Amino acid sequence: MDNEVKHIRRVRYSGTHPKKYNEKYKELNPEKYADTVEHVRQKGMTPAGMHISIMVDEILEILDIKEGEKGYDATLGYGGHTLAMLQKLNHTGHMYATDVDTVEAAKTKERLKKAGFSEEDITIELMNFADVDKLSEKYGRFDFVLADLGVSSMQIDNPERGFSYKYEGPLDLRLNQSTGITAAERLKSASLEELAGMFEENSDEPYAYEIAREIKNTERKGVDISTTIELRNVIERALCFIPENQRKDTVKKTCARVFQALRIDVNNEFEVLYEFLERIPHVLNPGGRLCVLTFHSGEDKLVKKAFKQALKDGFFTEISKDVIKPTPKECALNSRAHSTKLRWARV
Repeated sequence: MDNEVKHIRRVRYSGTHPKKYNEKYKELNPEKYADTVEHVRQKGMTPAGMHISIMVDEILEILDIKEGEKGYDATLGYGGHTLAMLQKLNHTGHMYATDVDTVEAAKTKERLKKAGFSEEDITIELMNFADVDKLSEKYGRFDFVLADLGVSSMQIDNPERGFSYKYEGPLDLRLNQSTGITAAERLKSASLEELAGMFEENSDEPYAYEIAREIKNTERKGVDISTTIELRNVIERALCFIPENQRKDTVKKTCARVFQALRIDVNNEFEVLYEFLERIPHVLNPGGRLCVLTFHSGEDKLVKKAFKQALKDGFFTEISKDVIKPTPKECALNSRAHSTKLRWARV
């Protein structure tokens, strides 16, 4: 009887519906509970542990993928866009993809394998997409490229990753947890002026100084800010001057901006994006197509400026004149699509 598989009871929860991430056992098992997952999606929500890819149809139309071509997904993530591009290639040509999240990359590789796409169809490299030139040196130039700059929903929703102010978890925010410093460590090492500048520059936070001051005041009292909820509490104290009837909504929006600013800083996202945009025109084949999805104004400004400069310098032959946004229908089905902007370029 030593080989008998021990039955593990599912996590129990209070009330009629699970609230915590690890309690949502049906959403975390989409193959077994497909009806539950679809019900959650129809309400415009993202099931726990999943990510709903944004603007797939628009991207496929712009990239105009042909069988036999070589493609590159700069940000593999959950693999939804990658799967759609692989289906267009139809087991011809080859896809390459990069990601720094070792945990999610392994899950996505297995997910794509179950969908019928093996290493003969796709090569996944654990590297930063800023190093696209090194990838191209190894595998050659690409016919089409996609860079989805958003953080995947399964990273945001998992409290262990510390990306969301809504759940208790370590204040981490690193995409690759094996390198760099955590957001908690960054708060300790930065001065008041650095923090205020970070919040203002990375997310246009109107109360940047007040929040930075409260963070430093809290530290001076010997109180650690090491969890997501502890940072949220600091933000609430910093905004105590906001009229009570406006405070809840203001705190919510401010928390989102502060966490975004910290995530950008901890992962050097602007620097990484700048390097990618500088190198990407040189790794595309003649006639190559590029799509970039952005999720906040800082990213979009960088992409817009880089595209215009590359067009002026003769590296691109055409770029999108205006941003393309998700349809109202898509936004209704996926609330996280609202802030998305798509820009494209051709060589």
